[in-house]
Amino acid sequence: MPQPLTRHNRPRQVLDAIASANAGLSEQEREAKYAKLAESPYRFFRGTNHLYWDDIWHDWRFALYGGLPETQTWLQGDAHAYNFGAYGHRDDTVRYGMDDFDDAMIGDYQYDLWRLAISLVLDARENVGLSRKSTGKALATLTESYHDELAGHLNGEAPDGVTLETAKGPVAPFLEKVAAKRSRARMLDKWTRLTDEGRCFAERPDKLARLPAHLASQLRKAVEGEYRETLYSERAEADEDHFRVKDMARRLDAGTGSLGLERYYVLIEGGRDHEHDDVILDVKQQTPPEGWRLMNATEKRAWRRAFPHEGVRHAAAFHAIAEHPDPYLGWLHIGDSVFSVRERSPFKDDFPTHKLDSGKDYRKLVKRWGRILAREHLRGARDLYPEDPGSFARNVCARLEGRLDHFTDMVATLAVSYAECVTQDYRTFVASRAEQAEETSAEKT
Repeated sequence: MPQPLTRHNRPRQVLDAIASANAGLSEQEREAKYAKLAESPYRFFRGTNHLYWDDIWHDWRFALYGGLPETQTWLQGDAHAYNFGAYGHRDDTVRYGMDDFDDAMIGDYQYDLWRLAISLVLDARENVGLSRKSTGKALATLTESYHDELAGHLNGEAPDGVTLETAKGPVAPFLEKVAAKRSRARMLDKWTRLTDEGRCFAERPDKLARLPAHLASQLRKAVEGEYRETLYSERAEADEDHFRVKDMARRLDAGTGSLGLERYYVLIEGGRDHEHDDVILDVKQQTPPEGWRLMNATEKRAWRRAFPHEGVRHAAAFHAIAEHPDPYLGWLHIGDSVFSVRERSPFKDDFPTHKLDSGKDYRKLVKRWGRILAREHLRGARDLYPEDPGSFARNVCARLEGRLDHFTDMVATLAVSYAECVTQDYRTFVASRAEQAEETSAEKT
């Protein structure tokens, strides 16, 4: 077959992009990540956020309902169905929302809304088993609820966040179960053990590994030194003993897209009132969000002036977007790498969408997603434009006025068609892995 005259070769583009994105991983890390990507189209979508950003960075449809400085906000950056879940921090209140901002960046609101809509289609097919018609209704619910939250904000509405006390629909029994089964004490019992010398991390070879002495020394110094200076909250005023490091470990096999990034758990003293006052800090290597790769040189220079490194960017985004920012949020450096630091939530749990048995219940959940995402965008825009906090909602609603049905149809069409593309890309990836496995087997024989 003659060589093609153009690069219009989607299978090759996908495989090359995945190889490039994971080139820095060890062979073992790469195989572990690829095994997760091969589990399903939705898992593949979660682990290849770079493909999504490559595909939609310059999409012309942004101009129809946004694409303006006034429709930009802080984005979650990796919005998908399983980035919604239970969480909670030092006040021990169980909440439902989005609590992962590793890929957060500033951009048009539609980047988040489109990605969430695409994930809805994949989730509805794989985990809920919805028909095409029911999936279409869920997509309409997502877009309409997002708009309704913005419109309500302009009308002076100030809805409560989703907590154990305010939750409705399928979220209510989910949070009740989380509150009943999870607690700070149970988290510590799961991840740590008490010895004669005090509390330390438990032996969990599938989840935790000991650190070499030189790395442990660097991490300890960074936690007890630089990290404390980055804290925004009242935690910065705590005495030195509060941040005394009791033990450290490398966190293994966590996440999908973030597999291969360094991640550590650090056990610090915390309070002294009772034995379950200890705190587990989640120390995670931060890299630029996927959209950063696609900026031109001028945009990247402006980005670096605003955010000298990714620890600053992550903390700024978290404080801007999160409804209840983690009081332990900060950052630290180990060598040339920067790491975010936050408390490991004792209530972190994903909503099991596969347990929903009707399109109606799924729409109730999706309605929450749309409103939660809109509230995050409202908070993010307020942080960017404090002199005119209503500007974002006002401009987005103006773009959608009289055209909400068209907008809803456009998002639904885009989501379904891109989900088909994801499924096709997934099959390409799985077939390539099978072909490589056959070649390896033939070489051995």
